[in-house]
Amino acid sequence: MASLIQARDLTKLYRMGDETVHALAGVNFDIARGEYCAIVGPSGSGKSTLMNIIGGLDTPTSGRIVIAGNDIGAMADDDLAVFRNQTIGFVFQSFNLLPRMTALENVELPMIYGGIAPKERRERAAALLERVGLGARMTHRPTQLSGGQQQRVAIARALAGNPALILADEPTGALDTNTGKEILALFGRLNREGATVVLVTHDHEVAAATKRTIEMRDGHIVSDRINGGTPRHDAHL
Repeated sequence: MASLIQARDLTKLYRMGDETVHALAGVNFDIARGEYCAIVGPSGSGKSTLMNIIGGLDTPTSGRIVIAGNDIGAMADDDLAVFRNQTIGFVFQSFNLLPRMTALENVELPMIYGGIAPKERRERAAALLERVGLGARMTHRPTQLSGGQQQRVAIARALAGNPALILADEPTGALDTNTGKEILALFGRLNREGATVVLVTHDHEVAAATKRTIEMRDGHIVSDRINGGTPRHDAHL
């Protein structure tokens, strides 16, 4: 299966006073198209730094990150912004919905930036809300929705540009246990329908709901395993 994400010798250094912090220390891995994968680790493990680099929100100090054949670390800012909009759908712990907009309008928003015509984007946004089970809540604003419903709107918005990658940062962190399970089940269904999904989490139970877990500690990958199976022998540890 073709690689969607290729990370090669990624390092990220931060200066904190007189100290240099190695947030990433030579990270290597591939994620294939169609995978459902978790990147897991405690606070300070480097997982959030890695997520930001995969998402094109930060650049590595050295090494390469290639998404869908594009070396995004070498892109100009304007080109990278367009690439993110067209290739990556982001889902955040805090939902990041605009409170004055309806669910439908929130899902339409990235399509406005993508230059999609009004009629097409409204039809596509409605179809996406139906897809995540919120067809009856399209005219509701975020304050009129539960946490789980807000996260479903955020997932529909992430799908608006038909992205190659759904990148989710602690997507169940603000939800109760049962609602979190429903959101993970939704990600699983989207993956079965062909989406590539990468979750970033500190929670091993959340990671266990995916098909593969990359575990980080102190800026290193310490394990890379198929969930319910044996460690991957092709892992670049």
